[in-house]
Amino acid sequence: MERLPDARQSGTFTIGGDLTVHRLGFGAMRITGKGIWGPPEDPDEARRTLKRVPELGIDFIDTAESYGPYISEELIGEVLAPYPRGMVIATKSGLARHGPDIWRPIGRKEFLRQGVILSMRRLKVERIDLWQLHRIDARTQRGEQFEEIAAMQKEGLIRHVGLSEVTVDDIQEAQKYFRVATVQNLYNLVNRQSEAVLEYCAQHGIGFIPWYPLAAGNLSRPGGAVDEIARKHQVPPAAIALAWLLKRSPVMLPIPGTGKVKHLEENTLGANVTLTDEEFRTLDAEGKAAWKAQQVSGRS
Repeated sequence: MERLPDARQSGTFTIGGDLTVHRLGFGAMRITGKGIWGPPEDPDEARRTLKRVPELGIDFIDTAESYGPYISEELIGEVLAPYPRGMVIATKSGLARHGPDIWRPIGRKEFLRQGVILSMRRLKVERIDLWQLHRIDARTQRGEQFEEIAAMQKEGLIRHVGLSEVTVDDIQEAQKYFRVATVQNLYNLVNRQSEAVLEYCAQHGIGFIPWYPLAAGNLSRPGGAVDEIARKHQVPPAAIALAWLLKRSPVMLPIPGTGKVKHLEENTLGANVTLTDEEFRTLDAEGKAAWKAQQVSGRS
């Protein structure tokens, strides 16, 4: 019998103590052009993909003003607003764009406030449910950035605040100004550089949003661990990479991204897969070995 993708089977997590979403979400970076610059190559397919998102039980979408820039937010607002009941749109600010694949942190309070206000306009919302600082700007005092974020939350422009690409020390410093509801760091089966941050988030009930969640390296090659387990479960390898993340921690909120309906449906199958403990341990061990090999190779 054909397995139907359903994100509701991924379980739930409550962001900030009062915003419950299904754990498998959607990342909206790829509904833009090459280099995350300009409109998508196939705008109609991008719109069909967005329309399909809530139909698959996905109620958590992650975007950013820098995706396009602005294109991702504009398409989300165009296609999905007014949003289905319970749909959470998270966005980010803190990066300036000067061309394809160019990202420049900028944390001046005027820029951050402008980002929040214009994101609200593009997304067609009166408050951003989850707003994330895309990067902490090293050229601006951290306290100045955090104070402005806290002020916007107090004013009601932002409901919950998240951080992206941070350390445990960064989280602890930010918590002096506001409650950190989520952290979005690079993390996947074969990249474990944020293990300490993930553990901290799990201990403190902070949602952990892994970006680049589908990477599996050689593990997904024919005959590799991911490939073999995918064949057993009769799903694409991407679904296994996501199933591993979902089993890794109850605070994990994967946001695989795509601009194609077919890939969206394949990714959502990750919520339908329940890995055995043995399968999880096999993937975990091989993923850690691959990560250690990368570290050794990088030092040589």
